[in-house]
Amino acid sequence: MDMVWIAIGVAALLLIVLAIGTWVFAALVITAMGSLWWLGDFDLERIGLIFSRILYRAGNSWELSAIPLFILMGELIFRSNVSERLFKGLTPLTRPLPGGILHTNVFGCALFAAVSGSSAATTATIGKITTHELANRGYDRNLSIGSLAGAGSLGLLIPPSIVMIVYGVQAEVSISKLFMAGVIPGLLIALLYSGFIIVRSMLQPHLAPRQVKSEIGIWQAITLLTPVLALITIVMGSIYSGIATPSEAAAVGVAATMGLLILERQLTLPLLLDALKGTLISATMVCSLLVTAMLLSTAMGYLHLPRELAAWIAAQQFSPMALLMALAVFYIVLGLFLDGISITVMSLPITLPIVIMAGFDPLWFGIFLVIMVELGQITPPVGFNLFVLQGMTGESIGKVAWASVPFFLLMCLAAAFISIWPNLALWLPAVLTG
Repeated sequence: MDMVWIAIGVAALLLIVLAIGTWVFAALVITAMGSLWWLGDFDLERIGLIFSRILYRAGNSWELSAIPLFILMGELIFRSNVSERLFKGLTPLTRPLPGGILHTNVFGCALFAAVSGSSAATTATIGKITTHELANRGYDRNLSIGSLAGAGSLGLLIPPSIVMIVYGVQAEVSISKLFMAGVIPGLLIALLYSGFIIVRSMLQPHLAPRQVKSEIGIWQAITLLTPVLALITIVMGSIYSGIATPSEAAAVGVAATMGLLILERQLTLPLLLDALKGTLISATMVCSLLVTAMLLSTAMGYLHLPRELAAWIAAQQFSPMALLMALAVFYIVLGLFLDGISITVMSLPITLPIVIMAGFDPLWFGIFLVIMVELGQITPPVGFNLFVLQGMTGESIGKVAWASVPFFLLMCLAAAFISIWPNLALWLPAVLTG
């Protein structure tokens, strides 16, 4: 069968199964089986033998153990008073800047992202303090909500990132190097956000009224930030130094987080049970998607679809930038309807071979993909960060989405920067790994 018709058939089958309300992981299995049976003329016994081997291999992947551990770490911190301490610690540090404590949204999300790995958790943790505090102090509502929506997405890019782990397992790229590669782009986006807040506040001072001097001194602020900084140092330092793998570092991070909560007398049995329940739900969802995505990837391989499609695109002689722009539009459209992990696991069997054949580094593409997934977090109708903020602020999805538009555009600018200067993502892994 012609490659184009195979691609159309697979896409149509997946869309139909999703449209009738099937869970994503089940849709992936149905599409994989249906594609082999309908398009590849495989009998059910052969499909079962192929899938049994894939499920066993995927389910025994050591790298997957990092996912529930990092999720547990984020769940424990989310249920503590870390967000309150971050806000109090960042307030005296950000108050002198144009825009004042609006910057606590950006810097607070950047710090929490480094111990969470989740965009929604980052937005919820920081937002549960800053949304009320900024409103009470007279800060512009749209700028406050928009900056939090944009900065909350840093939970996917600043390591440790669940999406990076998923990408690393699927693309067979070093997760440690992905974590390293995400640091500079993540800081770049944070600086773009803060720069935008500074410019807006200088042009329209009424958006961010000047605050009275903080009652907390600089050293006291640093003391409040020390626990989070210590956790970041322990987890990321152990990975970047080569002492621990991401999975081992995740286990160390959970132990350090529990130790911190014990020292501060915050670790109670109800808190621990709630954290374990949240971890079980999230980790099961992520891992089931990842394992079933491997089934779809295998099915596409048997149909020779990635290879043939990549060869067809290469024959069209698209320029690298034209290809990237097409992929960017493709991922932004997917982000309108799917969550980040679903986008990653469903698209990679098709897009990764194309990208590699075009000459792009798969390590670099991982960071580009994560930024594209971040864009989906703040685009309606299925932007997770928008739903989180709607629940916190009581504003409509439309208003939250409109407030997020400037930060959506700034993230697009960051994607353009790393496309033009790929060393923004590749320099730090090269330096740290020699």
